Amino acid sequence: MFRTHWGLRESPFRGSLDWRLFHPSPTHDEALARMQFLVEERRRMGLLLGPTGSGKSMVLEVFARRLRRKGAQVANLNMLGIDLHEFLWLTAAELGANPDRRHDVFHLWRMVVDRIAENRYQQIETVLLLDDADEAPPNALEQVVRIAQQDCSQQARLSIVLAASSDAAGRLLPRLLELAELRIDIEPWEPADTVEYINVAIKHAGRASPAFTEEAIHRLHDLCDGLPRRINQLANLTLLAGAGRNLSQIDTDTVESAYHELSTVQAVA
Repeated sequence: MFRTHWGLRESPFRGSLDWRLFHPSPTHDEALARMQFLVEERRRMGLLLGPTGSGKSMVLEVFARRLRRKGAQVANLNMLGIDLHEFLWLTAAELGANPDRRHDVFHLWRMVVDRIAENRYQQIETVLLLDDADEAPPNALEQVVRIAQQDCSQQARLSIVLAASSDAAGRLLPRLLELAELRIDIEPWEPADTVEYINVAIKHAGRASPAFTEEAIHRLHDLCDGLPRRINQLANLTLLAGAGRNLSQIDTDTVESAYHELSTVQAVA
């Protein structure tokens, strides 16, 4: 219903991790550049830190695609609640080692380190992108330490990026923090980033004219603290509310109303 009302081909603010929806804001572009430096200089480990909802997962997805296009082997994993066996199996699978789920931990470990060694001899970069590392159990993180220290030379062509919430980085093992050579911070968007993102997303979804007044976007930005995930959620709900009210353009009152509705849902959840 709301797509027809606003003249859209598709929803402009989907919640899925779709690299095509990536908005190259200055803070996200800087994060990508610093991760590229980490890999090109063959540094072993970097920390990608930012508030929850700031776009760390999207940045990792975009970076993984860029690396693969250049021939690197990349394991892009979410570490949330992952157990040791699953971590090693997924890492081996992402690196193209074709593990069997019946393989034990030792077998999987050998597959991972052997593949990293094979890539070294073939001069292929191996990059591990580990999202939500602050939510991983200690035994999985201990394996990350082992992998990082397996071959400490630059010739290993191994780089690891651990992504974590800024206020939860202390959950990482002290040894991982010691190994980190580069800190990469993602900051919330500036108001201009939000204005550009919303207008571009609306245009790409098929609407020729802006669906939000600029004042409405600024209010939406403030209510969401500049965090992309929250901006997506609130912008989507606001479009629904505006269609229900038969508006021609979203105003600040509609943004406020949708925000209170979203806050009520989140409080119940």
